[in-house]
Amino acid sequence: MDPDLATRLHEVDDSIASAARAAGRDPAGITRIVVTKFHPVTLVEQLHALGVRDVGENRQQELTAKSEAARGLDGLRWHFIGQAQTNKARAVRAAASAVHSVDRPRLADALDAAAQPGEPRLDVLLQINLTDDPGRGGVAPAGIEALAEKTAGCASLRVRGVMAVAPLDEEPAAAFARLRDYAARVRTVVPDADWISAGMTADFAAAIAAGATHLRIGSAITGPRPERG
Repeated sequence: MDPDLATRLHEVDDSIASAARAAGRDPAGITRIVVTKFHPVTLVEQLHALGVRDVGENRQQELTAKSEAARGLDGLRWHFIGQAQTNKARAVRAAASAVHSVDRPRLADALDAAAQPGEPRLDVLLQINLTDDPGRGGVAPAGIEALAEKTAGCASLRVRGVMAVAPLDEEPAAAFARLRDYAARVRTVVPDADWISAGMTADFAAAIAAGATHLRIGSAITGPRPERG
């Protein structure tokens, strides 16, 4: 095992708890997702041994391979946090406990159609574009309610809330404040959709202050990512 992994995990969790208390929040209400992008499944096994139960991937191929290799790890929950292609919906659904990146009706339909008989509803979040660039992932703010209504109407999906990535050219606090307002708009359609997936290694304190419930943290815990093969 990486001798520093436990130390990094403990330090990040301490920082999360401190940021939560500074925002007047209970740290127990925040889920820390460890993003294991490009790392081998052995790292997932080490994290599980340290008590981690929520891990994230943003590529379907890695999600599928790692979830299958780690199938024997009790209680492990996989979060898909990347852009999903409709033709990979079945593979994503088969591996993920939650999909954070529903940003268009066709993807909601594809994930819904991929449900197997008797399969539980899939937790999904609506990804919102916090930039003015339509090429970035996420639904534009003007389409939030329509996408929420569409996705909530898919019988095999459960809308849990929203996800976003802070723009690089803006203070994270301002971006996450907008996301908090967008989350409230989603709740006018789906009242119990109270998840806010926001905040990564560099900006999770600002996300917590704005009400984030799920943080996606990679290198601060895992260490530098290996080069892609």
